[in-house]
Amino acid sequence: MADLNIKPTRIELIQLRKRIKLAQRGYELLKMKRSALIMEFLKMAKDLRGMRENLRKEVENALEKMAIAEVREGRMKVESYGFMSGSADVTLKARNVMGVRIPELGIMMEKAVLTERFRAISVPAPIDDAIDAYDRLFRSLVEVVEKEKSMRRLLMEIDKTKRRSNAIEFVMIPKLKSQSQYIRMRLDELERDTFTTLKFVKKKMISEEEDKNKEGELQAV
Repeated sequence: MADLNIKPTRIELIQLRKRIKLAQRGYELLKMKRSALIMEFLKMAKDLRGMRENLRKEVENALEKMAIAEVREGRMKVESYGFMSGSADVTLKARNVMGVRIPELGIMMEKAVLTERFRAISVPAPIDDAIDAYDRLFRSLVEVVEKEKSMRRLLMEIDKTKRRSNAIEFVMIPKLKSQSQYIRMRLDELERDTFTTLKFVKKKMISEEEDKNKEGELQAV
C-alpha cells in the first residue's frame, strides 16, 4: 500500500526513482558481499576438515611419543625437562575480509633453559621426539581455534548480510515501487482532469465565439 502522506509531485517521483536505483545497487552489492563471504567460509571449512584429521593423528602421535619417553627415560626425567621448557603466549591480530575482522593467532615462545642447542646436546632422543610432537600439536591447536573463530564470525556476517539484502529486496524496493506507482497514477489522473478541463474551456470558448458571430450577423441585417 502506498503511503498516503506522500506528495504526488513529479519531483517526488524523480526522487523515488533515484532511491529505487540506489536500493537496487545496494542489494546487488550485498549479494556480491554475501557470495564472497560464503566462498571464504567454504574455503576455511575445507581447510578445517583436513586440519582436524591431522590434529587427531598428531594427538595420537604425541601421546605415543610421550609414552615411549616415559618408558625409556622414566617419568621423573621427562617431568624435569618439562619444567625447563618455557611457556608460550598466543598473540592476536586481525585481518579484514569484506568488512569482517578475522582473527589471526600467533605464538610467542618465552626464553627457556631448554634451548634448541641444549636439546641437541643433552636431551635424550625419546624425550626430544616427545617435545617436537607436542610442539606441533600445540601449533595445530592454535590454527584450528583460529579457523573455527573465523568461521563463526563469517557465518554471523553472512546471516546479517542475508537479512539486510532480504529487507531491501522484499520490503524497501516493493514499498518504493508502490509509492512510485501511486504517484504515477495520481499524476495521470491530474493530467486527464486537466485535459478534460481544457477541452471543456476550449469548447465553451468556441461556443461563445459562435454566439458572438451570430449576434453580429443579426445586427448587420
